[in-house]
Amino acid sequence: MKGLRRFGPYLRPYRKNIRVFAVFAILSVFFGLFSITMVIPFLQIIFNQAELPTQKPVFEYNIKSVLDQLYYFAGNVMGGLSKQKMLLLLCISIIVLFFLKNLTTYLSMHVLAPMRTGVIRDLRKKMYNNLTTLPLGYYTDQKKGDTMTRMSADVVEIEWSIMGSFISLIRDPIQILGTIAVLLFMSPKLTLFVLILLPIGAIVINRLGRSLKKSSFKGQKFLSDLMVVIEETLGGIKIIKAFTAEKYLRKKFDEKNEDFVRLGKSVYRKRSASSPVSEFLGSIIIALVIWFGGNLVLDNGINAAVFIGYIAMFSQIISPAKAFSNSFYNLQTGIVMLDRVEAVINEPNTIIEKPNAYQKNDFTGTIEFKKVSFKYQVKPVLQEIELNIPKGKTIALVGQSGAGKSTLADLLPRFYDVQEGSIEIDGQDIRDLSIHSLRSLIGIVPQQSVLFNDTVTNNIAFGDEHPDPKRVEEAARMAHAHEFIMHMDQGYQSSVGEQGTKLSGGQKQRIAIARALYKNAPILILDEATSALDNESEKLVQAALNNLMQDRTSLVIAHRLTTIQHADAIVVMDDGRIVETGTHQELIIRNGVYKKLYELSLSDTKEPNHHGDEFMSSDKNII
Repeated sequence: MKGLRRFGPYLRPYRKNIRVFAVFAILSVFFGLFSITMVIPFLQIIFNQAELPTQKPVFEYNIKSVLDQLYYFAGNVMGGLSKQKMLLLLCISIIVLFFLKNLTTYLSMHVLAPMRTGVIRDLRKKMYNNLTTLPLGYYTDQKKGDTMTRMSADVVEIEWSIMGSFISLIRDPIQILGTIAVLLFMSPKLTLFVLILLPIGAIVINRLGRSLKKSSFKGQKFLSDLMVVIEETLGGIKIIKAFTAEKYLRKKFDEKNEDFVRLGKSVYRKRSASSPVSEFLGSIIIALVIWFGGNLVLDNGINAAVFIGYIAMFSQIISPAKAFSNSFYNLQTGIVMLDRVEAVINEPNTIIEKPNAYQKNDFTGTIEFKKVSFKYQVKPVLQEIELNIPKGKTIALVGQSGAGKSTLADLLPRFYDVQEGSIEIDGQDIRDLSIHSLRSLIGIVPQQSVLFNDTVTNNIAFGDEHPDPKRVEEAARMAHAHEFIMHMDQGYQSSVGEQGTKLSGGQKQRIAIARALYKNAPILILDEATSALDNESEKLVQAALNNLMQDRTSLVIAHRLTTIQHADAIVVMDDGRIVETGTHQELIIRNGVYKKLYELSLSDTKEPNHHGDEFMSSDKNII
């Protein structure tokens, strides 16, 4: 029941369904018990094994009084009928009662269907909503395959374990308590003996349940590791084949798969043991009840006919008790899955929006980094960054790998929060702005284009629930993408495939640029989009970038220094600090870090027909 209490917040929206379920469950138990208890006295009357009272007996709280009441009722109902008609009426009554029992059982399950599917929907929705709000730092620490396992396999297991157990844990105790109440009427002494025996079985079941819970937790961890291998294989199949690493990954997969199978055997064996263990315990209890009750009969403490009826009634406890014990095992597994799912739902979002956050709709002045410092773990990544970016200017960030360029750019849209200092737009700290309005001011074109398995239109108008076809086409034309889009099977309604696999590298980059053009944000963050492209694609992408950057403020992360000579300012970073700032010519004359980096880049671009040599001669190139 502790697990169900933990599940309470997810069940509250379905309280009405639960109440109706309880009503039908009680009716189902009543019809089941009545259909059994009515058989013995009516058959005794039909077969002349009992005398009918001539007057209505006074009701007393004992089995004899209850039987006398039934005999009197049966005499009134069946009086004047032949034995054959009485037997037929009894059989029809039993059929009607069992029909009502099964009808109410079905109705109880019917009203729970919205809850059973709704809770799973709510869990997935809560997980997905929180995943979309968590900062980027969360995803660098988590494995994608593990997150996918939690949203798929773990949630399904919750449905089968906790939701399935919920039905049994609510319905079966009603039947058990109802049966025990009837047994108390029949023999309080024998029932007390039964109630002493039952906790012993519960202790054994509880010990097995704890063991199953531990094994289930390990099992889901192994499944998550297995999903990680599968996800990495599907995402990197081209590299796997290129480096002939199939054998290595097959071995890695087999090891993870064997770990999962080995523990799975233990889980299945323990879970399978629940049924025979509970049934064996039930048989022991029945044997002890027969021994104890038989002695009562021999000592004239209970009527033999009543004792036989007692055993028949007691046998009705076995099935719900067995289901109840199985549900207890399943509940332990479900609690483990709920722990893993809630770990995602309750993961705190460190990027917090203030309650009275300002809605900023335009950018008119400058972007300022004021003594900004940041670190991921222990070692500082950025240290006291001072940078001013006026509206309409192009600022290039250069430096060796690990200098902090990408981190600096990621701080502007609050993918991470500064730990010291501040970033201001038009004099307002970005932490005082609403996250939505801040990011609405910023367009991003990454080096590796991220496309979604959707149509060209929906990729260009990404985030717009009602795309404007004219704006989509205009953005595509400016990005030099319209021509190749029109050559696709369904034009703008063509699917780009998973991660844009149906497009070339240059085409994907131009779709990404068209997306930024459609958004029409005044501030741009560009991670050099022309690297690793062929000559023709680079020309088209570069022309598209020129269109994109017109009249916009651009922060460019530069990888090839030959492409940023016309930037308004070049910021040179080293070990998380800004070490030089100026134009290309100023930095060359200064003969410092930039000149050394530039000369190194020139030595890498002396091969004929290299992209950089061609673009250095282009006056239109500004990044």
